[in-house]
Amino acid sequence: MEKRIGFEFNARYELLGTAGPQTDEVWLVCHGHGQLARYFIRKFSSIANEKRLIVAPEGLFRYYLQGYSGRVGATWMTREDRVSDITNYISYLSAVYREVIMPLNKPLKITFLGFSQGAATISRLATMTSLPFDRLVLWAGIFPPDLPPIESSDRLRNKECLLVYGLADEFLSDERMAEQNGIARQLRVTPEVITFDGRHEINEEVVQQIAARPYRQ
Repeated sequence: MEKRIGFEFNARYELLGTAGPQTDEVWLVCHGHGQLARYFIRKFSSIANEKRLIVAPEGLFRYYLQGYSGRVGATWMTREDRVSDITNYISYLSAVYREVIMPLNKPLKITFLGFSQGAATISRLATMTSLPFDRLVLWAGIFPPDLPPIESSDRLRNKECLLVYGLADEFLSDERMAEQNGIARQLRVTPEVITFDGRHEINEEVVQQIAARPYRQ
């Protein structure tokens, strides 16, 4: 007989910049499958400054990428016990948000960005919580198909939504993109598409372009 238990859990996240009175923009960025936050956050070092804070949570499950030793990566979830994993990481991400962003206690511009597997992760945070944000960026990933359609449509209404990917991305097939378009229609969202010459990766030039964009009023 399967049973459940709740307990306190300690998790880490990375910061670029220092939260303070000068901060007026925050990017919450979620890495992809097999990555670690301390390396992923470096992709955004060119846009971090005294006014823009970068926050990179880390997937709650770490594992050896090959065999039983060597490089370690993290993942947000697997298909096993997925509902529980989703609940746990939403609670974790919400806790990071409350610890870093809410104490600033001032109007902020907030970008949620998810890369690859992190795109589904950040999409759930955006649509399944009431946490304020202004811009949602799905990078080399798509909306997960199980988002609550009515709640998600309401949460994404009037939000800036970007879909970013490399033209040579080996993981975004025509079928995958068709799935993305179908889910977006169901959610009544039309993401602005930004492409670049590259593969399944974060492109620093595009990061800078997005950072330079004015937020939607």
